[in-house]
Amino acid sequence: MKNLIYAINGPVIKVRDTEVFSMLEKVYVGPRRLMGEVIAISKQETIIQVYESTSGLKRGDEVVGTKTFVSVTLGPGIIGNIFDGIQRPLKTISESEGIYISAGSQVGALDQEKLWEVKVIAKKDDKVGPGQIIATVQETGAIMHKIMIPPELKGNVITAMPDGKYKISDTIIEVKDRFNVIHKIGLSQEWPIKITRPCKEMLPLEVPLITGQRIIDTVFPLAKGGAAAIPGGFGAGKTMMQHQLAKWCDADIIVYVGCGERGNEMTQVLEEFQNLIDPHTHKSLMERTVLIANTSNMPVAAREASIYTGITIAEYYRDMGYHVALMADSTSRWAEALREISGRLEEMPAEEGFPAYLPSRIAQFYERAGMVLNLNDTEGSVSIIGAVSPQGADFSEPVTQNTKRFVRCFWALDKSLAYQRHYPAVNWHLSYTEYLSDLSPWYNHNAGPRFLNDRLRIRTILAQEDKLMEIIRLIGNDVLPDDQKLILEIGRVIRQGFLQQNAFHEEDTFVPLAKQQAMVDVILYLYDEAAKFIAKGKALTLIIRTGIFDELIKMKYQIKNDDTESFIRLKEHIFHAVDSIE
Repeated sequence: MKNLIYAINGPVIKVRDTEVFSMLEKVYVGPRRLMGEVIAISKQETIIQVYESTSGLKRGDEVVGTKTFVSVTLGPGIIGNIFDGIQRPLKTISESEGIYISAGSQVGALDQEKLWEVKVIAKKDDKVGPGQIIATVQETGAIMHKIMIPPELKGNVITAMPDGKYKISDTIIEVKDRFNVIHKIGLSQEWPIKITRPCKEMLPLEVPLITGQRIIDTVFPLAKGGAAAIPGGFGAGKTMMQHQLAKWCDADIIVYVGCGERGNEMTQVLEEFQNLIDPHTHKSLMERTVLIANTSNMPVAAREASIYTGITIAEYYRDMGYHVALMADSTSRWAEALREISGRLEEMPAEEGFPAYLPSRIAQFYERAGMVLNLNDTEGSVSIIGAVSPQGADFSEPVTQNTKRFVRCFWALDKSLAYQRHYPAVNWHLSYTEYLSDLSPWYNHNAGPRFLNDRLRIRTILAQEDKLMEIIRLIGNDVLPDDQKLILEIGRVIRQGFLQQNAFHEEDTFVPLAKQQAMVDVILYLYDEAAKFIAKGKALTLIIRTGIFDELIKMKYQIKNDDTESFIRLKEHIFHAVDSIE
């Protein structure tokens, strides 16, 4: 008996009087075989969301089940590729079909004909278990792809092929399990996008993700395996900040998900990443990057899938022992897709029309981040950095508030800072990190015991400056004593000379932690020397006239990243400049 459509409402279709489908089953809808997923089953009907445009579908069209979940194909060829939300390769489609994806396009995720140079590690009669590495493939110049036993399989190798060139569909080894069933293992495997890939153990988050951005590494650090949110209104710089993190953070692999963003922004990502030389590998950045582009003109249901596709690919490379950073831009567009589908399902809306299950969906996504001990005893991590686009820059709206519940790092972007051309436009009063206690041992060992105390002093000065600015707005700064005027001057140096960063300057676009530490040390040294000077009853204006405060603002450009000796000379210069004032 055929299963026929009886109702269509945008991406949501209904099939009546059937018991053959299961929850989350992948199905093909209509004569063009549009991909869909079962999202609700009752005695009367089955509800399916379709990941492609349903234009042209009609009542009576057939729905065919697959008895499988919506899955991604995992294997060599992912890195450097560009996929849509359901892992269709956009480069391949553009070559065969043009710039628009035709509904029902059945192009395979990975190139089935390409020959890969494979080094087979597993030998005949070896015992193999879940996640064990059985072969390696040089996927790109920067990434060695490791072929692993599927997580649920354990047994003995009965056949192992020699080293050589193979397609991803070719069998590399054959494994006989304890039930004497023979499994053929090739270069690729399928994995459901909404099921977390297993690991042996979740590890504590003790190492920071170094980004080269001073306000992050020094003031609001993110741990490898952690989760961070970047909320900000239109024009605050969310996308640009994620681009900068993708280019410079010390993750091995970048998964960039453009979820419901404008097409021109994704085009910019493609052009920049292809032309940029990776500072870590000195090769193209695309040689360690995966792009998932689900632009705003693509079907809304596929936005939801794109987030899960991205995190599943990230977990796959994590299982190989890599540290992966996933950029989701933006989770608000994903939440809007949930709201639209929920509305079409006629579900009871919660706050601002979002579905009642919005918090649990956000939690399920961010909780797939983590540092883990893999099944093959390697260590890997997935760090998630999600952009949030609250309407009108209102951080009290549901997506931002629910995201704050499930992330431990919050980089709040301020549109007023962006308009002042202060980038990254991270508001140091609204932002926070909860990873500092976990990362303290690492900072004490690698940056020295003074680093965290200096960071605290900087934050204290900025808080004091903010309070003083409120007084100035009321009565002016002429009535302030010199010790408070010093706080204003040092606050200006911290804001303009340390927190503000120029992505287009060769030295300032990426700053190693050692230089960040030296810059903080010099700024606080000037503060201490000036405080001593004022304590002797001398006027702060005498120091200001030397121009030393402005010199410190310029040091980020004038001192090269590997030139730590210049900071020692700069401190000597400060000492002599202050000491020589009569």
